[in-house]
Amino acid sequence: MKTSIAKLSSRLLDSINCKFQHYWKFTTVSLMSLLLAVTVNPLVVNAFDLSDLFRILPSAVQIIQLSSIGDNDEVALGRQIDAQIQQQVRLSRDPAANALVNRLGQMLVPTSDRPNIPYTFRVVDDNNLNAFATMGGFVYINTGTIAASDNVAQLASVIGHEMGHIAGRHALEQMKQMAIAQGIATIAGVADDRLVGIGVDLALRLPNSREAEFDADRRGLMNITRAGFAARAMPAFMQKLSSSSGGGAPTFLSTHPGTSERIAALNQTIQQNNLNSSGGLNDSEYQRIWRSRFR
Repeated sequence: MKTSIAKLSSRLLDSINCKFQHYWKFTTVSLMSLLLAVTVNPLVVNAFDLSDLFRILPSAVQIIQLSSIGDNDEVALGRQIDAQIQQQVRLSRDPAANALVNRLGQMLVPTSDRPNIPYTFRVVDDNNLNAFATMGGFVYINTGTIAASDNVAQLASVIGHEMGHIAGRHALEQMKQMAIAQGIATIAGVADDRLVGIGVDLALRLPNSREAEFDADRRGLMNITRAGFAARAMPAFMQKLSSSSGGGAPTFLSTHPGTSERIAALNQTIQQNNLNSSGGLNDSEYQRIWRSRFR
C-alpha cells in the first residue's frame, strides 16, 4: 500500500513539474517578447493594459523570426524583392554581357562563404558605375561597371564584394533594424509586402553600414582569391574609380567608410595573407571588347 501511494505521489509530482516547466517557458517567452516590444516603442509603457500584450506578442515574434530566417525563406523573400527591383531598373538584354557576369559569378559561388544557396546574376542597363545585391543570392552589375573594369579580375572583385554582402546577411540585419524603426514590430503581424518594400529600398537607395562594407570587402577579397583571381584587382579597381572621379566617388563607392580606408584595409589583408595570385589580370581582349560597348 505504501509503495502504491509512493508511486502515485511520484507521478503527481512529475505531472506538476511538467506543467510548471511548460508554463514557465510560456511566461519566459511572453516576458521576453513584451520586453522587446517596450524597448522598441517606449510609448507602450505609458498606456499598457493586458489587451496590449496579446496585440504586441505576435509582432515581436515576427522580429525574432526575421532574425533567424532560414535559407529557403531568405531566398523566397529575395525572389519577391528581385521581382520589384526588375520593375524599377532596366535589365540589359545584351547576351554577351549577361553571359560574362553570370560566368564570373558562378565561378565565385563554390568558393563563397555561402555556396549552398542559389545565386542569380543580373546586368542592369545603366552607364553609371554601380553594383548592388539583395538577400537570397541576387546580384546586379551595371553595364557602366563592366565598361570601367580593366579586366575580368576587377569585374570579379565587384561581383565578389556584392556576394560578400549576401554571405554576411547584411540586408537581413538592416531589414530587421528598419522594421523596428518603422514601428512594424508594434503592430499585429508583418505583411510580406512591407518587408519587400524595405528590401527594395535597401538594394536601390540606402547605403550599407561601415561594418557591412568592410565585411563585404574582406569576404569578397578572400572569395576571388580562392577562385583564382588576383586579390590586388579589388583595391586597384577602387583606387582607379576614386582617382578618376575628380573627388566625387561614383555610386559604387559613395558609402562609408571612405574609399581610402577600404583600400588600405584590403592592401593590409593582402600583405598579411601573402595573396599574390595574378589570375584574370592579363586579359588583353577585355578592354577591346567591353570598354566602348555600352557608350
